[in-house]
Amino acid sequence: MIFDDRYGDDVLSADPHRHGDYAHMPASTAVEARPGLVVEDVDTGFVGAVTRVGRVAGAWRVELEDRRGGRRSFPLGRGFWIDGRPVELVRPAAAPAPTGRVRTASGSLHVRARARTARASRIWVEGRHDAELVAKVWGEDLALEGVVVEELKGVDRLEDALAAFGPSPVRRAGVLVDHLVPGSKESRIAERVAHLPGVLVLGHPYVDVWQAVRPAAVGLVRWPEVPRGEDVKAGTLRRLGWAHETAEDVGIGWSRILERVASYKDLEPSLLGRMEELIDFVTAEGSN
Repeated sequence: MIFDDRYGDDVLSADPHRHGDYAHMPASTAVEARPGLVVEDVDTGFVGAVTRVGRVAGAWRVELEDRRGGRRSFPLGRGFWIDGRPVELVRPAAAPAPTGRVRTASGSLHVRARARTARASRIWVEGRHDAELVAKVWGEDLALEGVVVEELKGVDRLEDALAAFGPSPVRRAGVLVDHLVPGSKESRIAERVAHLPGVLVLGHPYVDVWQAVRPAAVGLVRWPEVPRGEDVKAGTLRRLGWAHETAEDVGIGWSRILERVASYKDLEPSLLGRMEELIDFVTAEGSN
């Protein structure tokens, strides 16, 4: 005899304890773990916004950041709450392929072409953080033009670096300097090399390139003021309530800032204009 099971094959399909707004033991709802989504881990009570999803030792995990900047990693899946309701965090669906004209992080039109052989002309920046920021926003443009970005490891080394490089009208050196304001050490060094052929030194007014990131990109109204004489990086992190005592702390702090930079829109105009000018200078007709 064949019976018509009006309740279906799922024994929980009509269970009032599992489904509906008033369920006592609601089932988990699948939710994509997209950046910015705020969830609570049921086991620990940790509440934070999703910052990244990725594989760790072969297993998918989700990283959350709480309101004080603390970060923790959890297995992707069930065991989370959103507004008091259980959810199962799943990997975000892949974004659809872009159509029409595509722009790079710098705002220029994307060109399907191979990177050219590196030029003799190049751009120098003061340190690693400057180089990483330039690479993130202008990296695709620079690769296409064959422009190498090198670290000076301090503006004090600029004169020696130029002497070893041997700039000329066809072998150009574009230099990006922090804190290029009247009376600063950086401005005095820039003045001493300004007469050299094939050299262009430009800069932004900020003590450190961190401040060239728009505060809003990091969730701030403004960057904290750090008194002169105090290390600007450690001082900034301390005032933000982030770990700041070691070089590793500073590196982690910078990584958190850098990951919030998606494109040129997250940078101050005073940096954008100078970088575009330096790129134009080292790629101008007649330069190698």
